[in-house]
Amino acid sequence: MFNFGVDSFIWSEIFEENDIWIIAKAKELGFEVLDFAIAYPDRFPLEKVKAEVDRVGIVPVTTTTLTPDGNVISPDPDVRANGVRLLKKHVDICNTLGAKIFGGVNYAAWRYFSGKPRTEQEWEWSVTALREVAEYAKETGEVTICFEAINRFETYFLNTAEDTVQYCKDIGTGNVKVHLDTFHMNIEEMDFVEATKACGTEYLGYVHTCENNRGIPGTGHVPWAEFFRALKDVNYDGPMVIESFDPSFEEFNAGCAIWRHFAETGEELAVEGVKNLRAIEKAM
Repeated sequence: MFNFGVDSFIWSEIFEENDIWIIAKAKELGFEVLDFAIAYPDRFPLEKVKAEVDRVGIVPVTTTTLTPDGNVISPDPDVRANGVRLLKKHVDICNTLGAKIFGGVNYAAWRYFSGKPRTEQEWEWSVTALREVAEYAKETGEVTICFEAINRFETYFLNTAEDTVQYCKDIGTGNVKVHLDTFHMNIEEMDFVEATKACGTEYLGYVHTCENNRGIPGTGHVPWAEFFRALKDVNYDGPMVIESFDPSFEEFNAGCAIWRHFAETGEELAVEGVKNLRAIEKAM
């Protein structure tokens, strides 16, 4: 059985102290995992979140989208250094929360574009930065850093599973893996099964289960049964988290191009989506 979870984005754009209630709500709705989307680690109410996570008894995961001031592929060495600092802060948050996975767009600033394809120099800058962060994670705890391959309209750096596996190999610390997201896979991958196999047991670390239009999972054309069989074939036993966004969000909607509601509320999207996904898994 898969461990289904939900992303804090379902309710809140930027998780702050007044969002603590989300933790109990996610558990109440039957989710085993809660993904804390943390854009600004210095603003995250860590101690209060930890206390509530422990009280409620839900598995925490964290993700981020690097901001321009922490872009580890920036030509500015000071910006790259700040990126390493911010990413280590994320690792510290994971260690305190007991989160074993740190995923998302943590290898370059989200929606940063140079106007050209990725360069060898940018690859080297990113690999060097994330190797330092991954080594720090090994020294301080048991966090696995997972890199989310996302679509071409949000980054030019990592778009496919195959590229992301190579990125992990080049970092080479053993605690780095691939973060797959079915929304992005639907745009960039030729085949869901082959992309999953490219990661294999060794390199697949985290999965976001999102529909092709970011609507209710199970209502679009993502080949869920096929994908689920591929996950079972590579013995994936990590979290399967539903992520979507509300059109009222101010910072993320332009980047994600979310202009309409796919359900009455984000909560309805998640609840109906996990119901569909559990039914698909049960029917396999």
